[in-house]
Amino acid sequence: MKAYTALAEIQKGLAKGEVTVVQLVRHYLDQIEQKKDLNAFVHVFEQEALERAQEVDQRIAKGNAGKLAGMVLGIKDVLCYKDHPVQAASKILSGFESQFTATAIQRLIDEDVIIIGSLNCDEFAMGSTNEHSTYGPAKNADFPDCVPGGSSGGSAVAVQAGLCLASLGTDTGGSVRQPAAFCDVIGLKPTYSRISRYGLIAYASSFDTIGIFTKNIEDNALLLEIMAGKDDFDSTASQQPVPKYSQHTQWEGKARVAYLKETIEHEGLSPAIRAEMEQVLNRLREEGHHVEPVSFPLLDYVLPTYYILTTAEASSNLSRFDGVRYGYRAEAQNLDQMYTQTRSEGFGEEVIRRILLGTFVLSASYYDAYYTKAQKLRRLIQDSTREIFKQYDFILLPTTPTTAFELGKKLQSPIEMYLADLYTVQASVAGIPSISIPVGKDEQGKSIGLQVMADFFQEQKIFAFANELISLQKTHVNTL
Repeated sequence: MKAYTALAEIQKGLAKGEVTVVQLVRHYLDQIEQKKDLNAFVHVFEQEALERAQEVDQRIAKGNAGKLAGMVLGIKDVLCYKDHPVQAASKILSGFESQFTATAIQRLIDEDVIIIGSLNCDEFAMGSTNEHSTYGPAKNADFPDCVPGGSSGGSAVAVQAGLCLASLGTDTGGSVRQPAAFCDVIGLKPTYSRISRYGLIAYASSFDTIGIFTKNIEDNALLLEIMAGKDDFDSTASQQPVPKYSQHTQWEGKARVAYLKETIEHEGLSPAIRAEMEQVLNRLREEGHHVEPVSFPLLDYVLPTYYILTTAEASSNLSRFDGVRYGYRAEAQNLDQMYTQTRSEGFGEEVIRRILLGTFVLSASYYDAYYTKAQKLRRLIQDSTREIFKQYDFILLPTTPTTAFELGKKLQSPIEMYLADLYTVQASVAGIPSISIPVGKDEQGKSIGLQVMADFFQEQKIFAFANELISLQKTHVNTL
């Protein structure tokens, strides 16, 4: 079967009778089986997906199919889908099945998307490599000895390897954008509150966002358009109207673009990524866009601010997993011992580390010294970032300091692993939207991602400008 990379191509094929949705699902199921060594999927809903495909084919024949008819989707193992397993890649939720469906998932189902399975990730979305999973690590499809990034590694690999057309991940500090950069796909983190968090297993509630992986901007825009909007089940979901993102994906005019000097000059940035960034900036100047460097002195404070606040929220959120109501329960002699053993045996090393860090910064002796100070810094970072948008449309910066590294390389050094989020956490701390797009390869052929950030609820502008950057890249490659 033809390898489809866009929903528009699929729907054209469906209209011409060249393919059916059932055939598409069978194709993806075959790919999942052939590439199971990548360990991207943790559960495959084979029979259900085929039955849904038959229903969608019937609706297409009657002319009343939804906007997503023909799209096969994978969802990260932290998103609830009623009567399906959801485990957050953790032993502590082993055997648990969701009692309800996340709002974002339901809105996609209502438009005839087919969910083919759930995808591997770091436990409770805590990690940058997908190695902290009870299912074992997912592997980068282009370089199987390398990490796919995390925490939404399985979601990125599924799109990269053609195991589904698109996938959903979650982004708390870069967990969509960083794996998108490592896996040569597009990854969006929308504005915090743009998509309802109802049905998302929480890591850090004031940071968590549902994000989208695709191979093109148009599919990404359409998925956001359908999922976004107010939700009575989530009081933090924005009431702002949802634009027709999918109808406005072409950039017109000249943009005012800022890039952060500190990111380009940072000693941790690989030379290949620095060179690619400089080439992109130069191409934008050649096209007449206004490109200038700006200083962001708070860059060194963004990562510690993020980890103090997210671990504090994780300490609170994960207290509900105690072995009493659901999931794994240790054998014990009394209640206190059962709590202790369940959490010690059920949580992995990285999750335990973050719970302990969060408990520490929330303790009475250190609350003001760490948590309160970090909250003040968060506001400063947000205000300083938004100040830039008074003069510029976008901020451009690398998605990651390096390209994909070998499996196991940073497992013994949490600080090194945390530094993989160096350039993605700013958008998360500020709550603004950001997208990672592939812009080149390093000397080994590994994917390089570039990040585009804009002000609150400016996803429409981000999609259009990201498409402009992709077009410029294609033009540049074709002239070589």
